[in-house]
Amino acid sequence: MPKLIPVPDELSKPFWEAVNQKRLVLQHCGACNKLQYPPQAACQVCNSAAQLTWKETQGRGHIATSIVIEDGRLNRRMPDQPYNLAMITLDEDPRVNFYSNLPGTPPYKVPVGAAVAVTFEEVAPGQLIHEWQVVA
Repeated sequence: MPKLIPVPDELSKPFWEAVNQKRLVLQHCGACNKLQYPPQAACQVCNSAAQLTWKETQGRGHIATSIVIEDGRLNRRMPDQPYNLAMITLDEDPRVNFYSNLPGTPPYKVPVGAAVAVTFEEVAPGQLIHEWQVVA
């Protein structure tokens, strides 16, 4: 499946640098103890900007829900239809969600509730992206 190549900005640069090292780091708010993704200038919960730091996560979660894209309009993804789109809830903070096509899981076979782990795929020389795969 064709992947977008990320273009980091100043805010997301620490995230993408960690991904390129096969690590998943998220912003952590020291004021309210919340992890957040995607990176933002202030906490999504308490609006604090002064206490945002980067924290490495275990990269574990579970599949909260999923759909199968059968008739998407994105030209670059049309050849791959049908494909999964799953919402992943991070185990360390269930308020944090990611979306993934679940590489290795056939369409219509997504085990909702199953455990997943972050994985990394090279999409350009020296540039990785994060995805999620079902773990046994």
